[in-house]
Amino acid sequence: MSLEPYLREIDFYFANFIKELSKEKEEVFIAAALVSKATEDGHVCLDLEEIAGREQTFFVRGINKYETIRTPELNSWVNKLLDSRVVGRPGDYKPLILDQKNRLYLYRYWRYEDILIRELKRRTERLKKIEDFYLIKRTLEILFPNRDSSDLQKASSIISLITYFSVISGGPGTGKTSTIAKIIALLLKLSLGRRIFLSAPTGKASARLKQAIMEIKKGLQIEEEIKDMIPKESFTIHRMLGYVPGRMNARYNEENRLPADVVIVDEASMIDLPLMSRLVQAIPEDATLILLGDKDQLSSVEPGSVLGDICAGSKEYPEIVDRFFNGDISGLRPGIENCIIELKKNYRFSEESGIYQLSKAINSGDKERVFQILNGNYKDILFKKLPRPEILKKSLEQIVLEGYGRYLRAKDPFETLSLFESFRILTPIRWGPYGVRQINRIVESILRENLLISMESPWYAGRPILIVENSYELGLFNGDIGILMPDPESGNEIRAFFIDPEGNVRKFLPIMLPEHETAFAMTVHKSQGSEFDNVLFILPDTYVPVITRELIYTAITRARKGIEVWGRPEVIEEGIIQRIRRSSGLRDALWENMS
Repeated sequence: MSLEPYLREIDFYFANFIKELSKEKEEVFIAAALVSKATEDGHVCLDLEEIAGREQTFFVRGINKYETIRTPELNSWVNKLLDSRVVGRPGDYKPLILDQKNRLYLYRYWRYEDILIRELKRRTERLKKIEDFYLIKRTLEILFPNRDSSDLQKASSIISLITYFSVISGGPGTGKTSTIAKIIALLLKLSLGRRIFLSAPTGKASARLKQAIMEIKKGLQIEEEIKDMIPKESFTIHRMLGYVPGRMNARYNEENRLPADVVIVDEASMIDLPLMSRLVQAIPEDATLILLGDKDQLSSVEPGSVLGDICAGSKEYPEIVDRFFNGDISGLRPGIENCIIELKKNYRFSEESGIYQLSKAINSGDKERVFQILNGNYKDILFKKLPRPEILKKSLEQIVLEGYGRYLRAKDPFETLSLFESFRILTPIRWGPYGVRQINRIVESILRENLLISMESPWYAGRPILIVENSYELGLFNGDIGILMPDPESGNEIRAFFIDPEGNVRKFLPIMLPEHETAFAMTVHKSQGSEFDNVLFILPDTYVPVITRELIYTAITRARKGIEVWGRPEVIEEGIIQRIRRSSGLRDALWENMS
């Protein structure tokens, strides 16, 4: 495992605290500092086997000092830790937990993982009783006309019908949302679930799910009464579970389960370990949990790579589907391998699409093919050498004016917000000459010099803002996009306009807004759950560890129609080589006994 070359001040003080608590010396200090640091880097635990016997120098932020840490050899380190009063085995109640595979956890992350493993195993080790195969098959033929048993969308419906837990993975355009709409109709038709909850990690993803379901259900070949029963509301996971700002516990939890028959969660790759753990605890044991997402996308910013770990050993075509079409699932061994399916066929992009071909090449790690596509003659892809910082503004001017000029000339708030979603600049990093902060400044300068904005105050007309903090009182959530505009109803005073999940325009006084930032340019992480007609993806001039295969894939697949990539070949090549590898015990626990 890799750790970033810095320690936070809290890592340093936590390690000192644990060292004093244990009455032990350097071995405990090192373990405590590095496991605290590992969670900051997105790992659930610290893999001692991978870092034992190594030396690394860290810069301690806040204290402004360098700390060189040499980790002990594995066996002596493990023995010292187990002899300590602050380290326990799984099941113990101690600050640090060391499992049998030499993975060291902060207690709370071990607890989150243990709960998730237990709940997923409970769901994957049993199947529902299916009796009326004929009615199911007939309804499937109506919902999936002219599709045989090899069709993966149809197969995913069967899995969701039979299991208490299922995952439907697939890239943009593979039909995850249309499939889930049909699954909902199937469950309602068969009276297998009336209380259905739709949810997603962010407000924006939740709104997109709701809008898509509402649109798709119009075309379903099913009775109108079934259509009317399809949920008309979608929630953020926090809102669904009943979290209240300032309180630790949600309304719905292990003691008070969500009143649901079916829970559907979109954009599951964005869910971190703590939230997924709380989610599965709150769902009744006999309710069905269905996760939708793209396992190849970036993981959450917080610790864990939950969807990736869950899908780690998935098969191309689960045995359960064939058994179903043969009319008999009795004797089938339940297990996670029969709960996961990956949609392959793309309905948005043709096989000739550059975006489609590029995303496939990136996922497979085929560097030669990636550069063939980038340097090819695809209409939807343009690759340019990264401009030097001193000419970046000049290089950006034309694309910025074309990309943002239309929305800035619009007068109607709804049209303005809709046009803004047609283009976005993405970058992997926040700081430096190619980071979000600097690019936003450059874009503002270009637009101001071309008289498209007037920056007399931070609340200038035309400023796009990205909400980065949930506000349940205002109904604004992390990921929501708004635009500051004059409001004729308020004497042309500036208001922040947003489109709500129903497609209505809402407005707020800027001073009332939760934490937010300018959004001409966004990090790739912040763009998850969003799609734009056209994207400009700018990579930095030197490789940084945040650039991985998953990040590049996520950036490319935010574009619906076209993408322009600015970068250096060596940076892109290094990024494609690097995979996100987050240490956890989830993958082993779910898949270690599968053949």
